[in-house]
Amino acid sequence: MSERTTYEIEIRGRASERALRPVADEFSIETTDAGNTRMIGLIRDPSHLNGILSHFTSLNIEVVRITPTSDQR
Repeated sequence: MSERTTYEIEIRGRASERALRPVADEFSIETTDAGNTRMIGLIRDPSHLNGILSHFTSLNIEVVRITPTSDQR
């Protein structure tokens, strides 16, 4: 990942405000039909993605899916 890439990250269940606070300004956030939380936004580089995943891991939040989208900027 050499340039900023738009990612879709889905986590299990409805995320709390506390869980989303660090990413709320960077991602659009919605609830899926299955009741999970889906976030779509730009990831600057691998360390940015790792930081987001570390945050969720520290709160024991299960990441269901991480998908780069075709919308690269």
